[in-house]
Amino acid sequence: MQTRRAQRGFSLIEVIAAIMLLAIAFAALMKVAGGSISLTQNAAGYSEAALWARGLLDSAFIGEPIKTGSSAGQFNNQFRWQLAVTPWNDAGIQPPAAPLHLYQLDLDVLWGPIGHPRSAHFRTLRLAGQDAANMMRPAP
Repeated sequence: MQTRRAQRGFSLIEVIAAIMLLAIAFAALMKVAGGSISLTQNAAGYSEAALWARGLLDSAFIGEPIKTGSSAGQFNNQFRWQLAVTPWNDAGIQPPAAPLHLYQLDLDVLWGPIGHPRSAHFRTLRLAGQDAANMMRPAP
């Protein structure tokens, strides 16, 4: 005669414990997924800021003389910028008689809430002077 104990299934407590373990694991996975979505949005913001910065720095002072000082503006309703232009020389002071001068362009791109914005900083050098246009043109 075979006893019923040998064919016994899972008890209700074991099933509840298994469901609880699955719920905890699912909650942890959802938290990780939410964090990765947040990081992806953050990276997308920095990528868009870099594209705006590249466009502004590539086109800054093309066809017009470089002006030292600061300026600011907006790319769109989300991204804004601040540009500072200063003379640059590795030795410190530029000789006034030099035909060409280097200028340092410091660009800050800001986005997000005004009280706590995200920002990305970009820096480049630009050569300018009366002979700069002639030096960059190919000889006929």
